[in-house]
Amino acid sequence: MVKDYRKWFLGRVKKAITDFGMITEGDRIAVGMSGGKDSTSLLHALYLVSRTAPVKFHLEAIFIDMGWPIDVTVLKEFCLSRNVAFHVVKTEIAAIVFGNGKTENPCALCAHLRRGAFHSKALELGCNRVALGHHLDDVIETFFMSLFYTGQMRTFSPKTFLDRSGLTMIRPLVYLPSEKLRTWVEMEKLPSISNPCPASGRTKRQEARELVAELTGRYPDLKARFLTALQTFDRRNLWPEINSNSITGKSK
Repeated sequence: MVKDYRKWFLGRVKKAITDFGMITEGDRIAVGMSGGKDSTSLLHALYLVSRTAPVKFHLEAIFIDMGWPIDVTVLKEFCLSRNVAFHVVKTEIAAIVFGNGKTENPCALCAHLRRGAFHSKALELGCNRVALGHHLDDVIETFFMSLFYTGQMRTFSPKTFLDRSGLTMIRPLVYLPSEKLRTWVEMEKLPSISNPCPASGRTKRQEARELVAELTGRYPDLKARFLTALQTFDRRNLWPEINSNSITGKSK
């Protein structure tokens, strides 16, 4: 059972990697280790993929220390057991985000600072790619957040070239819903550490997560249908672009 599930799970990871050209020969990939189960799932999956992949690539694990008192020993041991170097980047992000009372948008500021620290360390280590543990639920949640709070129908891409750093960001878990990751974590006995952030569980993303859970309860095939919609999207099925000269009576 464990072997069969591992084969199926890694098959979905490999398909995402292949479909979007995420990994090429000689890549050095920095894996973002948040301490949560998603990031340990990602590192474990990439480690297993690397053992049989037709291309050779190298993994580095990076943990951004926000400044909270936290023990990352279990993460370090987990990475080293897979021959992946574990790097801790010390920062003052917690003090910056929460040290001066209420911040207008703590999650956005925190994400910006963590991303900067992560990318800087990845470049220092000679990496050309960074990998994050975002899965299908994150894709769907981001879509709803963009729709509700910015009025845009958009979500993040499985693979993105970052102009400012020259890094390529990849998300090999995008074909997998959260419930499949939970099963993977249980079967593979993957570790995690608790999130000490005071905003944890009280964010806009948490609201989107609860909405997706509610909709999935009503429509069990929602996540699979959403993935299909992303893969078969046709701009012609939505409204045409507005003629910017229509108000003046001019034609394009």
